Amino acid sequence: MKKTTWLLPLVFTTMIADAQKKTDRKTLNNLQQHITYLSSDKLEGRRTGGAGEQLAAAYISTQLQQIGVAPQGDDGFKQVFIVKEGREPAENCTMSLNHTQLHVGAQFIPLPFSAAKSAKGEVLPNANEPDNIWLININELDTDKRKSRLEQYQQQTQIAAKSGATGIIFFNGKETPAEVSQWLEHNPPAATIPAVWVNGDISKKLSDDEANAFLIDMQVSLKKVKRTGTNVIGYIDNKAPRTIIIGAHYDHLGLGEDEQIKDKTIFHGADDNASGVAALLELARILKASRLHNQNYIIAAFSGKEQGLCGSKYFASHNNIDPAQVNYMINMDMIGRLDPGRGLQIGGIGTSPGWPSIITTASKGTRVVLDSSGTGPSDHTSFYKKNIPVLYFYTGAHSDYHQPGDVADKINYDGTLSIVKMIYDIIDQTNNMEKLAFTPTRELQATARK
Repeated sequence: MKKTTWLLPLVFTTMIADAQKKTDRKTLNNLQQHITYLSSDKLEGRRTGGAGEQLAAAYISTQLQQIGVAPQGDDGFKQVFIVKEGREPAENCTMSLNHTQLHVGAQFIPLPFSAAKSAKGEVLPNANEPDNIWLININELDTDKRKSRLEQYQQQTQIAAKSGATGIIFFNGKETPAEVSQWLEHNPPAATIPAVWVNGDISKKLSDDEANAFLIDMQVSLKKVKRTGTNVIGYIDNKAPRTIIIGAHYDHLGLGEDEQIKDKTIFHGADDNASGVAALLELARILKASRLHNQNYIIAAFSGKEQGLCGSKYFASHNNIDPAQVNYMINMDMIGRLDPGRGLQIGGIGTSPGWPSIITTASKGTRVVLDSSGTGPSDHTSFYKKNIPVLYFYTGAHSDYHQPGDVADKINYDGTLSIVKMIYDIIDQTNNMEKLAFTPTRELQATARK
C-alpha cells in the first residue's frame, strides 16, 4: 500500500511531462508549417500591396478562423489602409545618355514638379553658355539654405525655364533613389520643362571633364498611383474588462521593388517576420483554448511595417477598442534566430513599472537583454505613442537581414517555441493582476535596423 502511495505522484508527474512534450511537438510542427509557407517562393516576399501579401493575408485569416478567433477587421479579418497616394514614373518615362538607356527609379527619377514633356539635344560639359538642356551640379549652387533640397531643385528649374532651357538634369545630389522616390508623394505646381534627378553613377559620367559631349534624350511622364496594404485582425472575446493586443508584421520586401533592385530576387523573410507571425498564430491557438479568460485578445498581423509602420499606425487609430481598456501590447519582430549566448532582446520594459518583475519571472533560464524604451524600428512604437505599455521581442540582427538568404531552414524552431512559452507566461501572470500603469520612456528613432 505504501509503495502505491509513493508511485502515484511519480506516475502523475510523468503523465504531465509527456503531455507537455506532446503539446510542444504540436506547437513546433505548427511553427515550422507557418514559417515555411509564409517564406516560400509562392508568396514572392510578401511586399505590401502585392499578390504575395494577399496570399499571406488569406493564409493568416484561414488559420485564425480554424482556431475559432473572431474576425475584427473592416471586411472579415481584413483591414485595408492606404500606404501611398501620389505619382510614379509611367511606362513611357525614359531617358538615354549617349544612346544608352537609363533605368528609371534607380539611375534617374523625374522630380514631382516636372512637366510631362520630352527634351533632346547635345550638351557640352562645363560649357559657359548653357545648351537647351541644362546640367546642374547641385553642390556648386549658391542656394537658399532655408529651403529644402526639393524646393531648391524647384527654384533652379524655374530659373532654367525662364532662361530658355527645354529640360534640366540635376546631378551630384546627396539623396538616395528611395528618398527621391518619396518626393513623388508631394504634388507641387508643375514646371514648364521636364526635370530629372540622376544617381551617383550617372553623376560621375556627367562630371567627366574630358567628355566631348553628352547626347541626351528624355521623355518624362508621371502617373497617379494609390497603393494599399492589408492588416489581418482577429479577436478573442472573453467578455473581460481589459484587452491585450498581440501583434507581428507579416509584410516583407517582395522582389526588392521598393529598394530599386534591378535583378528581381525573392526576399523570403523567414525571420523577418514569418517567425513573429507564426508565434502570433500559435499564441492565438493556445490562448483560445486556455483558462486565461480575464482579458480579451486582439490578434493583429500588420502589413506596411517596411513602409514606416503604416499598418500598425493605421490600426492604432482605427479600431473599435476603447484605448482605456487596452492593458498592453506585445510585438514580436524577428524572433526566429535565438542564440542562447547572445540572448533574447526585450524592449519596452520601462513603459510600465510592472514589467521588470513580470519579465524576471517569465525569463528564468533564458538570457535576456533588456531595453527600457517604448519606441524603435517596429510596430510596438505605434501603440507606445498611444500611451499603452508595450513589450518588444527580438532575437537580434544577422547577416541575412533584408537579404534573400533569410529562409526557413535557418530558423531556430526550439528557440522560437521558448519565446512563445515565455510570452504565454507573461500573459498568464497578468491574468489576475490590475491593469498595468503606463510610464513614458526615452524615445529611439524608428529607423531601419542596420
